[in-house]
Amino acid sequence: MLWHCMRQSAAKRFFPLPNEIFSLRLSSGALAVHSYLLFCEDRKTYQCWPSYRSIGGAVCMSVNTVRKYVAELEERGMIVTEPTSIVTRDGRKRNGTLRYTILPIQNAVDLHNQRQLRRLEETTKQMRVSKKLAANKEHPA
Repeated sequence: MLWHCMRQSAAKRFFPLPNEIFSLRLSSGALAVHSYLLFCEDRKTYQCWPSYRSIGGAVCMSVNTVRKYVAELEERGMIVTEPTSIVTRDGRKRNGTLRYTILPIQNAVDLHNQRQLRRLEETTKQMRVSKKLAANKEHPA
């Protein structure tokens, strides 16, 4: 019986970090913030509500730095943030913390691959134009 209790508590102390995350070429700060959000998330809803300050305290970053990395994670398609609000005891409505929704890693991988393919197509197009310009300079009409 003791072993069963130990296994359950051990499972609660760990969270999965997908291997694909390393193919996304995230900055170390974004990886740290994403890891903390995974640590905080409700595994049924994939959401969490930590403040910038609590994230920064956990990963040793300032609030502004956390904000920058949250924006990077959003831009990469790894999370979605939504503002929340609270009502104080005296009835005033105030801004709450952000609600973070952790998106499936495959979405971010697909977005990353699409962007890489688009960059490759643009580079190929630029190279074709450069070759045509060079050919026109050598053999003007």
